[in-house]
Amino acid sequence: MQGLVDFLNGVIWSPFLIYLCLGAGLFYSILTRFVQIRHFFEMWRLLLSGKSSEKGISSFQALAVSLSGRVGTGNIAGVAAAIGFGGPGAVFWMWVVAFFGAATAYAESTLAQIYKEEDEGQFRGGPAYYIEKAMGQKWYSWIFAIATIFACGVLLPGVQSNSIGNAVETAFGSGPMIETAIGTFSFAKVVTGTVVSIILGFIIFGGVKRIANFTQIVVPFMALAYILTAFVIILLHITEVPHIFALIIGDAFTPMAGFGAAIGWGVKRGVYSNEAGQGTGPHAAAAANVDHPAQQGLVQSFSIYIDTLLVCSATAFMILITGMYNVQGADEGVFIVQNLAANIGANGPAFTQLAIDSTLPGIGKPFIALALFFFAFTTILAYYYIAETNIAYIRRTVNINGLKFLLKLVIIASVFYGTVRAANLAWAMGDVGVGLMAWLNIIGILIIFFMSKPALKALKDYEEQQKRGVSVYTFDPVKLGIKGATYWEKLIEKSSKK
Repeated sequence: MQGLVDFLNGVIWSPFLIYLCLGAGLFYSILTRFVQIRHFFEMWRLLLSGKSSEKGISSFQALAVSLSGRVGTGNIAGVAAAIGFGGPGAVFWMWVVAFFGAATAYAESTLAQIYKEEDEGQFRGGPAYYIEKAMGQKWYSWIFAIATIFACGVLLPGVQSNSIGNAVETAFGSGPMIETAIGTFSFAKVVTGTVVSIILGFIIFGGVKRIANFTQIVVPFMALAYILTAFVIILLHITEVPHIFALIIGDAFTPMAGFGAAIGWGVKRGVYSNEAGQGTGPHAAAAANVDHPAQQGLVQSFSIYIDTLLVCSATAFMILITGMYNVQGADEGVFIVQNLAANIGANGPAFTQLAIDSTLPGIGKPFIALALFFFAFTTILAYYYIAETNIAYIRRTVNINGLKFLLKLVIIASVFYGTVRAANLAWAMGDVGVGLMAWLNIIGILIIFFMSKPALKALKDYEEQQKRGVSVYTFDPVKLGIKGATYWEKLIEKSSKK
């Protein structure tokens, strides 16, 4: 299984995908005249405004749901893996992919808003919807929807729960070994998997509103607590900060692990963490209740900054400033930098736990176990919502009863199995899911741009209304020459009759 998954990763995560991720971000940055910089303060304003409705959630709730997908295991274990396999320079390339990815996030999230639909009393949307409506290629939409259901319902949840299990085991010990039908596992992991599965079941059977209400409370709290802990550690090693910056930037271009390794791991873990271009963020963006599609595009763009430039950087600085990391060489068991025991794996939370423990003894292991529980658990909730949205898309054409219920059972089983299985296999399978979605979505949004430029037209329209100083923004897709935006067309028609 490991060999097959590694082979698939080698094909999916070829240099072409890395160039595609960076290239798409640069492309949209130039075309939007660096929307991620020009509208930074507007992002803040929008984030704090907007209300939920019976059909949709607020901008902040949508940000929280998408952040719950973005701020997860990738921010703790993913950053450690990037450093462990790509060297400190990989952090620089995570920053680069985040900066350019903010423009990609604007484009895909705006598209999700433009082409959203009402389904059973709530808003639905995402790449499957905008690929069908803007590209007119239903077969491509179906491929994305099926790939996303498989990735978010089966492959990716196991990565998140695996890190929870590893963190709990590191913090509190493994306990006695338990023999089961699927293998022999530690007591700590079996109990953790059971508890996480029960809590997950309670929330996902409550629907998107319960997910939104849970994440809007948990996500800001956990992110703030984590960043404050990192700030304390950085403050206690403040004289090392200039050296760490020099190490990250210097190693990005003349890295000890090889130039290609730093870029490859930085981009791979960057995309995994902030999800720009991956196609996951647009699902939550479509659920938001806003006056204009560009508004949610800007809010989602801001989430990339929170994820990578704040949370991922916090992890990277804690690990590098305390020296709690190894850098793997070309061959297994060979290290370019070895500050820790050889058996401490990079594909897990151990680097981060040891970094905190080295400065705040006795706190690091349990704190990261708790942080990872919240980070990873809310990400699993986001994955469920994304998979459910794509099932709703498929049911528009083929109404198969029981698909949502089956998804709930599958994702709970995936979470339990992911908690107890080996970390390397969990991460490798997660990479397959992320890579497949990224290929399909980025190619889709680039083709859509060359066909009709809807995200760019929406931005221009929003900026013109900004200049006029309107109090309430409106969006008329027909006037802008955007076809297929049926929700907005009906909204304009309804308002014109009043």
